[in-house]
Amino acid sequence: MSVVLIGPPAAGKSRIGKRVARLLGLPFIDTDRLVVEAHGPIPELFATHGEPHFRSLERAEVVKALSVDAVVSFGGGAVLDPDTQHDLAAVPVVLLTVQPHAVVSRLGNAKRPLVPDLDAWMALYERRRDLYERLADHTVDTTDRPTELLAAEIADWVRTRPHEQPLPKESIR
Repeated sequence: MSVVLIGPPAAGKSRIGKRVARLLGLPFIDTDRLVVEAHGPIPELFATHGEPHFRSLERAEVVKALSVDAVVSFGGGAVLDPDTQHDLAAVPVVLLTVQPHAVVSRLGNAKRPLVPDLDAWMALYERRRDLYERLADHTVDTTDRPTELLAAEIADWVRTRPHEQPLPKESIR
């Protein structure tokens, strides 16, 4: 059993994903963390090598993460890769959303090179929103609810959904 968490930066994918993994008794994999562990800080990768290089590193970690049973948190832009979009058709995908007023306090860590401020975050989210929604089997808003409650809701959804066949998703390709 696996589940993938997608969504915009600062939606809480890592924070909530760790708790979902614990509730389901699965390992937790954060693809951004794997990139950082193997290649260094994401802002430095963007500055030194550019976004296309980062995306290729990210894609390699996505492939590895999807090869094991786990709760997997994708970086906000991982879904931009057409091969990743295709891969997601075979696993349950939860979209975590968040309202702009809650993002401000979450952006202050300087680890997000594409969203230095709320205006950049809003523009990025609007560009990706349709894709996120097409890929998702279930959506959870993380704006104002406790992490433990959100994690329990997601874990319950994973446990109760049919596991024999993946849910049909609109073709991305």
